[in-house]
Amino acid sequence: MTTTSTDSVRIPLAELQDLACRVLLRQGLSRPHAEAMARTVVAGQRDDCQSHGVYRLVTCAQTIRAGKVDLQAEPAVAATGGAVVQVDARYGFSPLAFERGLPALVEAARTQGVGALVIRHCFHFSALWPEVEAVTGHGLAALALTPSHAWVAPAGGRQPVFGTNPIAFGWPRPGPHPFVFDFATSAIARGDLELHRRAGTPLPEGCGVDAQGRPSTDPVAVAQGAMLAFGGHKGSALSAMVELMAGALIGDWMSQESLAFDEGAGAAPCHGELVLAFDPVRLSGGDPAAHQQRAEQLFAAITGQGARLPSQRRYAARQRSLAEGAAVPRALYEEILALAG
Repeated sequence: MTTTSTDSVRIPLAELQDLACRVLLRQGLSRPHAEAMARTVVAGQRDDCQSHGVYRLVTCAQTIRAGKVDLQAEPAVAATGGAVVQVDARYGFSPLAFERGLPALVEAARTQGVGALVIRHCFHFSALWPEVEAVTGHGLAALALTPSHAWVAPAGGRQPVFGTNPIAFGWPRPGPHPFVFDFATSAIARGDLELHRRAGTPLPEGCGVDAQGRPSTDPVAVAQGAMLAFGGHKGSALSAMVELMAGALIGDWMSQESLAFDEGAGAAPCHGELVLAFDPVRLSGGDPAAHQQRAEQLFAAITGQGARLPSQRRYAARQRSLAEGAAVPRALYEEILALAG
């Protein structure tokens, strides 16, 4: 560990992985679950994604105390050789279920051209970009969708119906990093709202309303009222699509049902996830290398005028973390040390 300022410390990634794993083991998780979850939260911290980094160890501990998650659940993978791979997480956390289903998803996409990984009955607490990056690492394009708890009001309403309902997309590229975006369909991620609440800082304008439906920048008031979708009716429509595609379509809960199951316990959302994988070799109609070059021309047209591709800031943070260690706010680091015992 090295000190970067009075407010943060830098932790070598291997050391941070070990610390995160120790925290999760102490909470009672099986080693496979603890290691998979630690990889996910350390990836977030490595890339300076504070809302989905090691802060999530605190929320995972809260979920475990709520008593709803199965700490020893062994995901059940059902792959029939067709395009659909189904994983029953058995009310465990999601990262291990994804890792167990990924090889069959890759095989399905390469065999069929398109593969669908359906994860059911999982407690989902993490970002989606690590998952789509894992798919692009096999030379496949990827799209991931998941609902959450009903925290977000539809456009024109003020009562929560939708989750934050993130969408992530990944496109494989030559070189070390794929093209990836991952964003909530709410105006702010729930994790970011919680970080504002913990810090006592106001939300940006347009993120939510209080219990009376009045616009508010107070994270406590918004948590008691409703968050808002980004982009008005456009974000609201995308959020509804996520509810349908990663809820009703795959036979799992939508965000209102997940919140009802929680019964006020304050656990992570419990629902399903849909990850789609696409094989450029099978879908391109021939000469995928030439079509990949056309994609690179698109990226060059964006960056050539000074615009930024999604995830470029994350990748820059990743390089710093690999060289110097991941930056962790000092107060959060001390909180995590206390959880490790």
